[in-house]
Amino acid sequence: MKKRELVFIESRKEADEVYSFLFEKADDLTWKAGQYGLFSIAHKSVKNATRPFSLASAPAENVVRITTVVREQPSEFKQALLELNPGMKVKMSGPLGAFNLQDSSPSLLVAGGIGITPFRSIVKQIEAEGNKDGRQIQLLYMDSGKSYVFRDELDRAADGAWLRVAYLDKRDDLRQELDQFAGLHGNSGSYLIAGSKSFVKSIAGDLKDKGIAKGQIKKDSFFGY
Repeated sequence: MKKRELVFIESRKEADEVYSFLFEKADDLTWKAGQYGLFSIAHKSVKNATRPFSLASAPAENVVRITTVVREQPSEFKQALLELNPGMKVKMSGPLGAFNLQDSSPSLLVAGGIGITPFRSIVKQIEAEGNKDGRQIQLLYMDSGKSYVFRDELDRAADGAWLRVAYLDKRDDLRQELDQFAGLHGNSGSYLIAGSKSFVKSIAGDLKDKGIAKGQIKKDSFFGY
C-alpha cells in the first residue's frame, strides 16, 4: 500500500458543518471511483492521527478531495484539517476498497448524509468518461437535515437519462424507493450503500428482507462523523 504526501490547496464550506479539503493530485495517483484513502496529519501531533476518508473527487478530476462533517467542537484530527494552509502537506495511504461499480447492471446507490461522498466520485467519473456501457443508475440521497451536499452537481448530472436522483428526508419514503427498485430489478441489480454504520446496516437488512442476495450489496460504513 503506497503512501504519498499530498499538498493542500484549499478548504471549502459545502453546507452547515460540512467541509471539503482539496489537495494536489500526484501524477502517479489514480483510484477507482468509490474507493477511499487513509489520511494522516503531518504538521502537528494529534491523537488518532490517521483516518479513512472516501475520495469524493473522481479519478478524472485533477484534484484529491475529501468531504467531511466538522462539528462545532471538532476532534483533534478535524481541527488539524481546519488549520491547514495552502502548501502544507498530509499523508495518504491507498487507494483502498472495492466499493465501486464493476459492471453495467442497473445500480441503486443509497447515501445517508455524508455517505454521498463516494457517490459523487462515481457520478463525476461516469460524466467524464461518458456512459459507454449504458448504465442506468438511481441515487437515493437521504438527509434528514435537507443539506444535500453536492446537489447542484448531481442535478446537472441528472440531466442525462442515465441518472435519476431522489432527495429524501423521511425513512418511509426511502423504503418506498427501495421497494420499487428491488421489485423491478431484484438480483439483476447492484446495490451500494454508504453512510453511518447504523444506516448501512438498516438498509442492507431491508434489502435482504426483499430477497436481495448478499453478494449484490456493497457497503461503506462511516465511523465517527
